[in-house]
Amino acid sequence: MNGAQSWNVGDAGLDDLVTKIGFSVDPDASVSTFDIDAGHDSPPSPLHSPTSPRIQSHSPSHQDSLYEVPLSSEFSQVSLDDHQSPPPPQHEEPEETVSEYPAVQIDLSNSDAVTTEVHPDRPSMDNPQPMQLPQRSVSHDEFRPSTPSSPLQVPSLNTNAVSTPSLPLPTSTSLPTPTTPKAPSTPPPPNRHRPTRSAGPSMLDKVISKTRPPYLPPKPRTEDRKHQQDWEEMMKRSRAAEEKRRKALQDRRLARERRIEESIGMWERDIVPDWTVVHRNSNLRRLWWQGIPTKLRAPMWQAAVGNALALSKDAFKTCLSRAKRALASGTFPTTVMNLLEEDIRTTLPSIHLFAPEKGPMYQDLRDMLCAWVVARSDEGLGYVVGVAKIAAMILLNMPPAPAFVVMRNLLERHCLRSFYGGMASKDDVEAYYRIFDTLLADGMPKIYFNFKQHQVSPAAYLPDWLVPLFLDHLPFEACARVWDVIMLEGDAFLYRAALAILGVLEPRLFFPDKKELLELLRGENKAALEVARREGRLLNNGKYEIYGVDEESLWERIDSMDEWWRESTWKRLIERELPDL
Repeated sequence: MNGAQSWNVGDAGLDDLVTKIGFSVDPDASVSTFDIDAGHDSPPSPLHSPTSPRIQSHSPSHQDSLYEVPLSSEFSQVSLDDHQSPPPPQHEEPEETVSEYPAVQIDLSNSDAVTTEVHPDRPSMDNPQPMQLPQRSVSHDEFRPSTPSSPLQVPSLNTNAVSTPSLPLPTSTSLPTPTTPKAPSTPPPPNRHRPTRSAGPSMLDKVISKTRPPYLPPKPRTEDRKHQQDWEEMMKRSRAAEEKRRKALQDRRLARERRIEESIGMWERDIVPDWTVVHRNSNLRRLWWQGIPTKLRAPMWQAAVGNALALSKDAFKTCLSRAKRALASGTFPTTVMNLLEEDIRTTLPSIHLFAPEKGPMYQDLRDMLCAWVVARSDEGLGYVVGVAKIAAMILLNMPPAPAFVVMRNLLERHCLRSFYGGMASKDDVEAYYRIFDTLLADGMPKIYFNFKQHQVSPAAYLPDWLVPLFLDHLPFEACARVWDVIMLEGDAFLYRAALAILGVLEPRLFFPDKKELLELLRGENKAALEVARREGRLLNNGKYEIYGVDEESLWERIDSMDEWWRESTWKRLIERELPDL
């Protein structure tokens, strides 16, 4: 019996055979390996005779098969599973020469079929072994194209071919290519998304809990709503309390201003004739500390500061003419002029009197600063950023000529001269830092040790306070009253006011981070700035106003320092740190 006769099966067996070897794949099964062996020396089999039916599936259960595979005469034996059944009895024939067939892997997962030739280890010709393809599990949908395709045509092989190691693969044109109609390519639509600002809370803001940190388990929705309502009620009461406090502060300030105006008679009678009486009379001294009446501030400042430099009334005109000649000839330093203009731009922005090119007092301030630069150039000193604030404050109370004299003598006091003296006075500045540290440790030890723990020295904040005489950080009204006492008391009150500022800020100073602490001292704390913006408070009337530092709170702290502040302590520290003074 030849190979063709051994595969002559009936109709029922034919369906079973087609089910096994067809490309219809059971979704619950996987495609097994095909073991293909063939004999090439056997006589040709009459598979194409009319009596030998062509193997083809007619079962309606397999109509969804991807391909109908006609079997050529060269496939004499097909093993469909791992456990092969014994072949039917055959006549003894000469020993066949086994050739090695290629293993072909067809990938139909993409739109174009891809064939790959797999070369297993070639067995020796003495011990031929059937070639096995690697098993691969394939789903049913992987072999189902979106459109019907033609049956797979397997090219017939030459039965008289000699044994070769491998046979050439069919070209890709002979393999079926499941095609899918491609939609005409259209250019992607232009991005028409325009950023818009949300008119209300986002969906995330509506569902996220604002009453519990994100690292804790979520709370019930009803409890979250209740806590949210409680929080809103607390914030409402807090805003009402803040508004009440602000109104009370305004009332106290107005009452104090009325008392000052009512005391003008006492000033004109007891203090104006001889201002030095305040050093001998404690009541008059206390009256000075409460603030000088506005109409008397110019003569009182001139008298208290004095004229230790013995400047003439024409000193301002002389220095200003020199400055104008330098500007006209182009010899005035450009860098100094740029610093001067920038300093003016940031001077008292809340009152708009010194705005560049627009403010009515801008030219007076510019002339006064140019004259001051020329006067200091004789001593080899340059411009110091912050002096524009001092000049502006004095110009608000007197004309430029006397204001120039007052400013020159005020900045000649030893503490301010040290901070305005540049590198030449570096040692004196360090001595003043040590004095401040000693006073801070004596009067406010908690703040002192907190600063030491974070390695924050007075150099990080004290120059920013003393160079502009607090005008950058305190509200204007509070600064005016502080200046009244500075003119009378001198350098000692500079340090007392600086310590009082730290006392007001004390509840905010205990941050775990040095960066946050320095931001607070610079008046740049983000949380406080956000609260001030939400409440609509002005942000250009002193940096510390966002912390609640105002005239009343500052002077309340200054008055409380009477318990431990001693003038003798200040003098003793000056003698110890600055013995040549």
